[in-house]
Amino acid sequence: MTDATDAEETGLAVDDISVGYGPVRALRGVSVHVEQGAVVAVLGGNGAGKSTLLRAVSRTLGFHGGAVTSGEVRFGGRRISGLTPDRIVAAGLCQVPEGRQVFARMTVADNLRAGALGSTGSRARKAAALRRVHDLFPVLADRAHQRAGLLSGGEQQMLAVGRALMAEPKLLLLDEPSLGLAPLMAARIADTVTEINAQGVSVLLVEQNAALALRLASYAYVMEVGEIALHGPADELAGSDEVRRRYLGVVDETAAADASGGARQAPALTRWGGAK
Repeated sequence: MTDATDAEETGLAVDDISVGYGPVRALRGVSVHVEQGAVVAVLGGNGAGKSTLLRAVSRTLGFHGGAVTSGEVRFGGRRISGLTPDRIVAAGLCQVPEGRQVFARMTVADNLRAGALGSTGSRARKAAALRRVHDLFPVLADRAHQRAGLLSGGEQQMLAVGRALMAEPKLLLLDEPSLGLAPLMAARIADTVTEINAQGVSVLLVEQNAALALRLASYAYVMEVGEIALHGPADELAGSDEVRRRYLGVVDETAAADASGGARQAPALTRWGGAK
């Protein structure tokens, strides 16, 4: 994982962000860094502030009655905290919101065309982006003239991701992409995230499915009640007794370790505030 300075120059740097919804303080001094080309996961339960973090990056908080009260966001070395949502897209950041929010009455093809409205590319580049989406999700080509509301839940998630890719993002913000999907479809979406990343798109992934997220990511943050509680390399977080117990469904890890002849050595994770 790069340090904050490197992230500011080449990727995303969220520095000491606080967010409020009226009198309610939803984020408190949150810092998250995503280096160029990385997949970074943000874990946590309902109400932890994960979606609020993505909205702070994509500048869509205002649509939900929220506002950044302190801190800043930089992308590629440029301060983007004051940009409008459309300028955020033009800068190379696209969010796929939770809940597969497609335009249900529009066709699949029209949904994808709507995604391309955020692109500054030429007609040829938009055509290339559409081919790329169809390569990733062939079903979207097969059902191009079908209304999006008639697709299955998994197909709507594919469409939501494909629509974001039409804007040719450098960083994709994914909010709970596996939510409500059958395990097989969730696994397909996960494979697609890996393929998108291999094509050069960085990913900031918010997920309650910790096992899936830690498998995809190289680095991860754990949020609790609007703050970063824990962060570190994804494989070390996956081996942490605390994370395994609270997010991976492993019960009584200490007893299991004692039964096997001794406690496991704790990985070198970083708690908020710098303590190891």
